[in-house]
This record gives sequence, C-alpha cells and structure tokens, in this order.
Amino acid sequence: MAQARVRLPPAGPTPATAFLSGSHPRPAHLPFSSKRTPAPLSAAAAANAPPAPIVVVGSANADIYVEVDRLPLVGETVAACAGRSLAGGKGANQAACGGRLALGPTYLVARVGDDANGRLLEGALADAGGVRTDRVARAPDAPSGHAVVMLMPDGQNSIIIVGGANMEGWAAGIGAEDLELIQKAGVLLLQREIPDWVNTQAAQAAKSAGVPVIMDAGGMDAPVPGELLSLVDIFSPNETELARLTGMPTETFEQISQAAGECHKMGVKEVLVKLGSQGSALFVEGEEPIRQPIIPATEVIDTTGAGDTFTSAFAVALVEGKPKKECMRFAAAAASLCVRVKGAIPSMPDRKSVMKLLESVQVE
Repeated sequence: MAQARVRLPPAGPTPATAFLSGSHPRPAHLPFSSKRTPAPLSAAAAANAPPAPIVVVGSANADIYVEVDRLPLVGETVAACAGRSLAGGKGANQAACGGRLALGPTYLVARVGDDANGRLLEGALADAGGVRTDRVARAPDAPSGHAVVMLMPDGQNSIIIVGGANMEGWAAGIGAEDLELIQKAGVLLLQREIPDWVNTQAAQAAKSAGVPVIMDAGGMDAPVPGELLSLVDIFSPNETELARLTGMPTETFEQISQAAGECHKMGVKEVLVKLGSQGSALFVEGEEPIRQPIIPATEVIDTTGAGDTFTSAFAVALVEGKPKKECMRFAAAAASLCVRVKGAIPSMPDRKSVMKLLESVQVE
C-alpha cells in the first residue's frame, strides 16, 4: 500500500513519567532519530495551521453482531433475534471517531488479513469519512481479527475477541515511516487489542518527540507491563478495567479515587476513568479530580464503541488545545450520540452533531 507522509512539526514536549519495574514487552530497536526542534512559524501561519494529526495504533475487527434477549447459560443454546457483520475493533473505532470529529487528519496504523473481513474493514474505514487508511497493512499469513458481540435489548453487550492479524501481523514491528508519522502527531492513541510490545514501540517513538500518549485500557485481560505504563501520559480505563488492573474495588467514587491513586503509584500521572451512567472522572496526580456527568441520550440502542468514542473525542479536543474539563464535556457529548445507533463505526458522530448537542445542553 502507498505510504503517505505528513510534513508537520512535532508536538511540544511533555514531562517524562517514571519508569515502572515489572514485566517487559519484546524489545524493539527503533529506527527513529532524536527529537527535532521545529522551525518557528509566524503568528498568522500558526493561527491558520490545522491541528497536528491524530495517530491511532491499534486493532481492526470484523464484529459479528447477534441480538439476544439474554445471554445463554452454560450448555444452553438461545436463538438470536438478528445478526449481521460490521466493522469494529478499538483501534478502528477510535480512528473512525477521530476522522469524523477532528479538524486535522486522523491516521490508523493497523493490520488486517488478506481476506473478506480485511476488505470489509478497509471499505468501512474508507466510508467512515476522514480517517486515513493508507497505513493499514495486510498480513498475508493471518486472518483478520473478529469479535462476537452479543447485544441485549437494553443496549448493553458482551464481547468475545479473536485477535487474528491484530496479534499476529506485527512480526516486523512498526515500520520506519509509521514511526516517523507518530513522531509528528498531535497525540498517539493506543489500546490493548494488539501486542504490548507493539504498543511500547509506538509509545517510545511518541515519547522521543514529546507527543502525548493516551492509552485505553480495553483489550487484554492481563497486567499492563511497567515499561509501557511508564510511557503513557493519560491512562483511560472504565471502572471494571480499573478494578481488574489494580486489584481494588471500584464500587464507589472514593474507591475509584483510591484505585486511580494506585495507578499514579504505577507511574501514570493522569487517569481518565469512564464510569458509564455516572459519567467520567479525570484524576491528575496531586490535584482535585475533574468530574463530568453524562449527557443523557434520548434512547440507548447500543453501547458498543461508546468508550472508544469518548476516548477519541477527548483526544480530538486535547489536540485543539482545549482545557481538560472542556475535553471531557466534548467527549461526553460524542458518547451520548454514539449509543443512539447500532454498531461501533456506524454510530460514530460527526463534529457538527456534537457541537449542536453541546449548544442545546448549554441552552438548557
């Protein structure tokens, strides 16, 4: 596939986080240069320049949706009300959302199989609008990743993931041109549906250029390697993931605060927790938490992709230089629109719709 390049200056530096001891991902020798200083821009040029690109390194799945009245018990067979295949995967979801919301370009660096599901994913991402797919490569020896999404009548879901090319298609690691793209990003978005060592390689490239790294905790049911956490600027779990990764209860806000504090001890300065119907909270080490209530949806059809929408929308606002509280509000509006439509990528809202919802909420 063609490998397009962008020629934008790297983002400004962010403080390095402390290295955390723990399990170590596969080492990578990275072919990128040391941090560069961009040439100064005139005030007019800086004002008119588009935001730096959003780069997502992550998964792309073919989601097999089955609508059921309830989940089956062990050994039981239940009939689905309906079923269909749609594009998804946390990386693809976040890229599609960024493509629709961001003022600048959004790139997805991912691996799909050379199969029908791979072509489904490529087509759906191209149709999503705004996301650059020329960094999505086909892995010849692995099938595309896919997931089974069991959707209940109240919009809640249970998901089973088969990694495929998302896990097996990175034998050569991230290519040099993709690492260069990451260094010139406004923000790097990661998740845990690809190998940790690949995420670490991407995060190292970002950190070397002062590019902030946001990592969604969704994906593998395993501890996050310390080396990877030490490279993350904003770690974003939901309350269930936060409980699993810290081994602490998260049933009350006080418990969530304590669990976020444990993440601070692990080397992450900022923890952005998605709390479902309770909204979200940003815990910055040494500061008071910032809380954002949900913006209620008129109807909840499908919560698949809502967390990815929130994380990506937060990143979009962050790249545009918005204060963190405003980033969370923008993300809450995007997530509110997402749950009103079935499917992950089909439900991603556009910028006009998000701004319109924010205006209506402000009026109220």
